[in-house]
Amino acid sequence: MTETIETDICVVGAGAGGLVVAAAAALLEVPVVLVERGRMGGDCLNYGCVPSKSMIAAARVASLAREGAAFGVALGEPAIDYARVHDHIQEVIAAIAPQDSEARFTGLGVEVIRAEARFVAPDALEAGGSRIRARRFVIATGSSPAIPPIDGLASVPYLTNETIFDLALRPTHLIIVGGGAVGVELAQAQRRLGARVTLVEMAEILAREDGEAVDAVRAALRRDGVELHERASVLEVERAGAGVALTIAADGAQQRLEGSHLLLAAGRKPNLERLGLEAAGVAYNARGISVDRRLRTSNKRIFAIGDATGGAMLTHVSAYHAGIVVRNALFRWPAKVDRRAIPRVVYSDPELATVGLDEDGAREAAGRIRILRWSFAENNRAQAERATQGFVKAIVSARGRILGATIVGRNAGELILPWTLAIARGLKIGALATLVAPYPTLSEASKSAAASFFTSTLFGPRTKRLVRLLRRLG
Repeated sequence: MTETIETDICVVGAGAGGLVVAAAAALLEVPVVLVERGRMGGDCLNYGCVPSKSMIAAARVASLAREGAAFGVALGEPAIDYARVHDHIQEVIAAIAPQDSEARFTGLGVEVIRAEARFVAPDALEAGGSRIRARRFVIATGSSPAIPPIDGLASVPYLTNETIFDLALRPTHLIIVGGGAVGVELAQAQRRLGARVTLVEMAEILAREDGEAVDAVRAALRRDGVELHERASVLEVERAGAGVALTIAADGAQQRLEGSHLLLAAGRKPNLERLGLEAAGVAYNARGISVDRRLRTSNKRIFAIGDATGGAMLTHVSAYHAGIVVRNALFRWPAKVDRRAIPRVVYSDPELATVGLDEDGAREAAGRIRILRWSFAENNRAQAERATQGFVKAIVSARGRILGATIVGRNAGELILPWTLAIARGLKIGALATLVAPYPTLSEASKSAAASFFTSTLFGPRTKRLVRLLRRLG
């Protein structure tokens, strides 16, 4: 006999966004049920952000060893113990996992059901033999790797971000299909860890990012030895001995690539299958669930957040969405999503971080704009660390309103935060230009870029005439 559970909030999905909603409700002593069919912590903890950044950290150490001679510390070619790299990744996951565990959330007062959820009515779903009726539902089911329609793919083994971190043996030659953030990050990391790596992208790598910044990342990939094939279509995949072979077409010619492993990094799709959204009256399409700015679906008692909505599939976006839903569902405050200041980072070396509008979007929004730049080569800390590749690029209106920023260089993901704050608060460029930045730091590059807005005025003819006048007055 099916048990009926009555609750205030039912969250479907225990990834970043779902956990934030469930924790907030429990801490406010609101009855909440959390349903998860897979691993607690979702994609980010188990297959995405955490393992990938752990691998990138290991690869960075290997790269530093190779670069040591320039600092007078000659270490030579590092000995890579790939099995130990694998263990390092799993240890990091294990260290973070208790924060997202069933035990922790049960301790907070959340009723956790480890089963697949399926809506059976606009106000009810079934999971693990229970029927759950709730005043509000939150769909936070995340996303999965998209599998491209390539001839022969069904007949060969392939990896995705959900399986590559399970490898305890280093790939001899890893072929990656897809040049977005995941493909670029893992291509560089695997290469630095000693694998031969070939990356195939049907357009250009990091196609949505600033082209000049992408050039810096592309050059770094090539310096590391990643073999790039851009504007190349994959025509066919087949087995080649114990490995795989791809036939690609580029510039009107075909080429055969053979490798030991194939990694698919060709985008992601929202996890909506078998949810019974039709029974819930929730509108959706292949891109995701349709929501308004309050993240309500077509069924106003059901919210959807994060990757399930098909927007920017980023962990921090899911967490941000969770905060919007908490304010709407628990406080009845009509909070709305503001997409103007959502940063994104490619964790390559150099990193590439972006927030706000690009040049075309800024011109459409503001008309006349100014582009401010400052090279890392002009930053003393970057010189000291031999990290001079990259720049800060800011887009401002004619009156100095900050509209967007791109940083490519060492620690760009950390350096983008003040620009994110400035855009979120509608600040003008003077707010950053007049900050006192500690010396010597990479953050001075942002201050210098901001200050360049005033250079022509501060040192122009009118200012010089004013100074001459003041001098004559004593």
